[in-house]
Amino acid sequence: MEALKQIIFTQAYKAEYLKVGDLDFTKIDINEVVVKTKVSTISAGTERANFVGDPNVSSARNAKPDTSFPRTVGYSSAGDVVAIGSSVSKVKVGDRVVVYWGKHKNYNIVNENQVVKIESEKISYEEAAISFISTFPLAAVRKVKLELGESLMVMGLGILGQLAVMYARAAGAYPVIACDPIAERREEALKNGADYAFDPLDEEFEKKVRSVCGGVKAAIEVTGVGAGLNETLDCMAKFGRVALLGCTRSSNFSIDYYHKVHGPGITLVGAHTMARPEKESHPSYFTHVDDIKTALNLCASGRLPLKNLIKETNYPRNCQEVFTRLATDKNFPLGVQFDWREE
Repeated sequence: MEALKQIIFTQAYKAEYLKVGDLDFTKIDINEVVVKTKVSTISAGTERANFVGDPNVSSARNAKPDTSFPRTVGYSSAGDVVAIGSSVSKVKVGDRVVVYWGKHKNYNIVNENQVVKIESEKISYEEAAISFISTFPLAAVRKVKLELGESLMVMGLGILGQLAVMYARAAGAYPVIACDPIAERREEALKNGADYAFDPLDEEFEKKVRSVCGGVKAAIEVTGVGAGLNETLDCMAKFGRVALLGCTRSSNFSIDYYHKVHGPGITLVGAHTMARPEKESHPSYFTHVDDIKTALNLCASGRLPLKNLIKETNYPRNCQEVFTRLATDKNFPLGVQFDWREE
C-alpha cells in the first residue's frame, strides 16, 4: 500500500499537506490511470482565490457563492504512469505524462482522457507541468483569430501573460506589446519575445502604444481587473478583437461600451479555458488534449521556452509558507512549482 497525500486548504489562509488514504492498485476503475507525480505547478490566480476563501471560484453563470472548505487545487502536473485499468489503451505503465485537472497530490488517479503522453525526451517534467496552464493563453490567442503580422497586446504579465507573449510571438504577431505596472515583469516579457513593454499607469500609455502600431488589432486581457480592460479598449484599432482571459471576480467597475466597444466594432470574446470543445478541435477552438500536444511540440522544438518561466521550486510539506506568500506578496514569482520526487 502506498499512502495518498495531498495539499488541502482546510480553511481560509490554511494549507496543509495531509494523508488522505491509501492507494490500492487493485481497485482502480477499468478506464483509470495512476500517475506518480513528479512536479506540479501553481496557478496563481485560481489558487490564491481558493486559499483566501474567495466565494467566486466557479465560472458557471448561475453558480452560487461558495464559502465552504476544505478546498483542493493544483490542476497542472506531470509524472509517470504506475498502473492502468484493464481497458486503458492510450498510455502504458512507465510512460511520462501530463495530467490535467488533477490535484497537488503524490498520486493522481484519473480517467485516461486526462493524461497526455510526453513524446519527446527533450521535455523535462518541469516544462511538462506547465504545459496545461499554458493552454489557457494559447486558447485566447486562437480566439482573437490572430493573423500574421498583426499587432497583439497583452495586458497583465503574470505567468499567463508571459505565456501569451510567447504564443503571440510564435504565431507571428508584430509588434507584440506587453503591459504591466511592474517593471520586472515588463523586462521578463521582453526576454520572452515582446517587442515593446509599457506601463499602463503611465499618463501617456495609450499614446505610446499607438505610436508603435497605430491601434491594436488583437489583445489578451489577463488582469481580470476592470481598469485593465478599460485601458485595453482605449488602445484598440477599429474592428479589434479582445480575449478576456483574466478571471474578473468583481463586477465593481463600468465600461463605456457605446464609445469603446459598440462604435469601433470591437469584438469581446470569453477565453475561460472551459469554453472549448470536449472532443473535436476546429478553427480557434481546440480541445484540451490538442492544445497540450501543441504546447509540448512547440516546447520540444525550442519555439516555446517554458523553462524560462520556472522561477521557484518548493516541497509540498512547505505549502503553508508558499501559499501565504502567494496571498500576501505582490512580487510572488511567476512560475512556482512543487517537487514531489522526495516525498
